[in-house]
Amino acid sequence: MSNHPASSSDESTPKSVPGTRIIPILPVRDTVLFPHAVLPLTVGRESSIQLIESLGEERAIVVAAQLDARLDSPKPSDLHIVGTLATVHKVVRMPNQSRFVFTEGVSRVRLVRFIQSEPFMVAEVETLEDVTPPTSAEFEALVRNVIGQFQQIVAESPTLSDELRTIAANIEEPSRLVDFVASSLPFLTTDDKQLLLEAPSVVDRLELLNKLLVKEIEVQQLRTKIQTEVQDQVQQSQRDYYLREQLKAIQKELGEQDDGQRDVEDLRQKIEAAGMPDEVKKEALKELARLQRMSPMAADYGLTRNYIEWLAVLPWNKSSGSKIDIVKAKEILDEDHYELKKVKDRVLDYLSVLELKPDMKGPILCFVGPPGVGKTSLGRSIARALGRKFQRVSLGGMHDEAEIRGHRRTYIGALPGQIIQSIRRAETNDPVIMLDEVDKLGRDFRGDPASALLETLDPEQNNTFRDNYLDVPFDLSKVLFICTANMLDTVPAPLIDRMEIIPLQGYSEEEKVHIANRYLIPRQIKENGITTEQIEFPEEAVRHIIRHYTREAGVRKLEQTIGTVCRKEARRVVEGHTEKLVVTREMLKEFLGGIQVRVETEVAERVKRPGVAVGLAWTPAGGDILFIEANKMKGKGGFTMTGQIGEVMQESMQAALTWVRSNATRLGLAEDFTKDLDIHIHVPAGAIPKDGPSAGVTMATVLVSLLTDTPVRPLTAMTGEITLSGNVLPVGGIKEKFLAARRAGVDTIILPAENRQSVEEDLVPEMMAGVDVHYASQIEDVLAVALPKLAMRPQLQPAATELPVGAAA
Repeated sequence: MSNHPASSSDESTPKSVPGTRIIPILPVRDTVLFPHAVLPLTVGRESSIQLIESLGEERAIVVAAQLDARLDSPKPSDLHIVGTLATVHKVVRMPNQSRFVFTEGVSRVRLVRFIQSEPFMVAEVETLEDVTPPTSAEFEALVRNVIGQFQQIVAESPTLSDELRTIAANIEEPSRLVDFVASSLPFLTTDDKQLLLEAPSVVDRLELLNKLLVKEIEVQQLRTKIQTEVQDQVQQSQRDYYLREQLKAIQKELGEQDDGQRDVEDLRQKIEAAGMPDEVKKEALKELARLQRMSPMAADYGLTRNYIEWLAVLPWNKSSGSKIDIVKAKEILDEDHYELKKVKDRVLDYLSVLELKPDMKGPILCFVGPPGVGKTSLGRSIARALGRKFQRVSLGGMHDEAEIRGHRRTYIGALPGQIIQSIRRAETNDPVIMLDEVDKLGRDFRGDPASALLETLDPEQNNTFRDNYLDVPFDLSKVLFICTANMLDTVPAPLIDRMEIIPLQGYSEEEKVHIANRYLIPRQIKENGITTEQIEFPEEAVRHIIRHYTREAGVRKLEQTIGTVCRKEARRVVEGHTEKLVVTREMLKEFLGGIQVRVETEVAERVKRPGVAVGLAWTPAGGDILFIEANKMKGKGGFTMTGQIGEVMQESMQAALTWVRSNATRLGLAEDFTKDLDIHIHVPAGAIPKDGPSAGVTMATVLVSLLTDTPVRPLTAMTGEITLSGNVLPVGGIKEKFLAARRAGVDTIILPAENRQSVEEDLVPEMMAGVDVHYASQIEDVLAVALPKLAMRPQLQPAATELPVGAAA
């Protein structure tokens, strides 16, 4: 663009330069008028209206575009210097006093000099002639390109008339063609049009217009592509909808249903047949109605369907319904397990009450005992005796409360808890559910499963058990829950309070022999692919295995050892040995190696010297013997206790030493015997933690034996808590401790007098055969049996004892 034209200082005497004309100027906003184009203009400015009204016969004006369309009163410097000379054909007066003017462009003009600016602008203009190059192939190609692109744009544009294509094809003059195309395209900006108007050369105009047309074609193609994709998507969804509706109509006519409707109807029938309580049924039908309104493609469709299925398949009112037969139940219990009289009586009592009162709530039993005594298998046997389904839930290592109660439905992959899952697998609402290893539950930031069990194992609450996933109450009161544990120390007190504790003590040697012959040997022979004609276990061999290859309360290790012998025989059979194998001690040494447990010889050898005694201890794996050793050396009255012992056990040692010191004269010791001595008590094995007060009498006996240089009676073991005054208090785990002593070859056992009742209840005469049991209420009673060679002064003997020492068979 060239500089703006200068304004004349003497506007009263306008003079025209040769080749120029003085014509009024009509400024317009965002509009460019091209030569030979007709353009309707709305004139609203007061100065512009005066200009239109002042036109005479010639009716010629120059239309010039404003540089800034926002100016309401443009000055000469605010206009482009190239405009279009136009003829006004018609003026229409509008109701709002504005004018509607039809103009036709004549030629390009340059504003040379402004003659006046008020009341409207008048300027001297000169006509710009087109610079047309000579005809050439390149120029012709450029013209055809413009025509072709313009026709393509018109063809693809819904707003442009198809007649424009014909008109453009019939224009022979390149200059007029450019002006026609530029004036016909609404997408060209005012700046683009002004550049086309100002370009003096026709070739420049054609090249500029060609670029603008190419750009528009790209935009138009992209717009068409986007529109086509959107339209295809809309059409596809509409097509799917119409097809589905038609399919529904066809299926309705044929009496058929689609998969979604069939699912809904199947679920509705299941809900009706499930026998749900009214509250649960209402919730299920509500979810079903929600499912019916969903599209099968919806994200929640599968979740809702799974939830309704869970509600529909649970056995809300389906019981096992088997008739109770007490005699048959007793036969089944006796067939599966040897002894365990207390447990069997409790189950038969429950069956008896259930027959009299069918709607009774199920008890919560808890079997507590060492490993291998048959707690888990007993639960399966009880279910068989009751004629009910059996489900086992292992709680060992469980540390997420949701494993019991289930997850909320909002979580991905949510499921009900193990209790509801067990009910579904059992397909009845009164199965036997065994909660195995309840003492090994964990707890962390995810919750405390033991606390979640409180509701499950409470007969007063579990009739409305609410799983997090189902969120509707389910009646667990008919379920017989059986828990198992090795020890109760780690079980929370409120949970213990809800359970009926049934202790399962270890087995005696006689019981193990019976169990091995009736259950373990036949099972291992069958599992290892051999027959009873190929191997025989005499009773002597079984007892040898029990005594010298196992030291346990249960029979798990015993069964493993028998299985090892059976595998050795299976190998012999495969190698071609057909003769029957009768198991002997020599064969056991060959198959199992040397003796792994020393019994009588170990106890006899270790207590030969003074200061060593055998105590009895209870462990989660059953009972065990405990050697306690003491030694003395020159010193200054020091007292050392070792063997990884707990605080309670250390206090028992202190109490035992205090009693010995306070009764030194009666024991024939100097009153200040500790002045020049250091005493050391050790409880092997040093790597095993030990605690508890039940070794108090053993420690007192060890100290007296050491200080009086009197060996303890051979093959003697003892247990009991000691007080400072010398009283012997009762302890627990009597049966386990007694059996541990029997396994170790002990023939004399000293127990607290107050434990006599436990012995009479828990131990049968067969177990006690060959063992002398002595009861003691004072430590003097213990010393009289354990240290028979102890020379005690007559005056030191107590005047009377609470219970004289006696032997029980």
